[in-house]
Amino acid sequence: MSVVERGLLPFKVSICGVAELEQFAGDVTHILGILDPGTPQPDGYVHHPKALRDEFRFYDIVTEQDGRSMPTEHDVAAILKVGEKLAVQPVRHLLVHCYAGVSRSTASAVTLMAQRNPARAADIFAALGDIRPKAWPNSVMIAHADRLLNLGGTLVEALRLHHIAVAHRHPEVRTLISSVGRGHELPAEYAAEGSDPNEPV
Repeated sequence: MSVVERGLLPFKVSICGVAELEQFAGDVTHILGILDPGTPQPDGYVHHPKALRDEFRFYDIVTEQDGRSMPTEHDVAAILKVGEKLAVQPVRHLLVHCYAGVSRSTASAVTLMAQRNPARAADIFAALGDIRPKAWPNSVMIAHADRLLNLGGTLVEALRLHHIAVAHRHPEVRTLISSVGRGHELPAEYAAEGSDPNEPV
């Protein structure tokens, strides 16, 4: 079911990575994009010449790393500001992207849905699974959103259950998440070794 059919948002939401931007050419009216600091605008924006864009630059990490900062509460507050803006604009189709369409973009989409539906965490993650079945939202961003929206941990708990479900269904996602230094987010039975914490998802 779509976010519209679930009554979570009044407009279509799609999630993708930069390599997929061309696939959504057509009716996208708004874009929320997140990439690493210093990254130029994606070439794929040429396929969305009329879309209104909000762009952010922060790393997709969930632990402290030298020279790279985790997503901050300010970053997530800025995404919530986009949500406030979307509430008063005519939106048909929101496209949310990051580098791979797995972590920062999916956390952003969850944040926007939770902003309007604070008591529907389970429905939000069900909708996310329909939009992006292999989504693995950035846990730091979700924790910030939970606090900023005063959700009392319900969004964080829903994310934990979502991670369990995705890890069970998609072994390739377990491999990816382990390889980028986030194996601690996996259920205990899937703990894995080896990582490259510099590769965004």
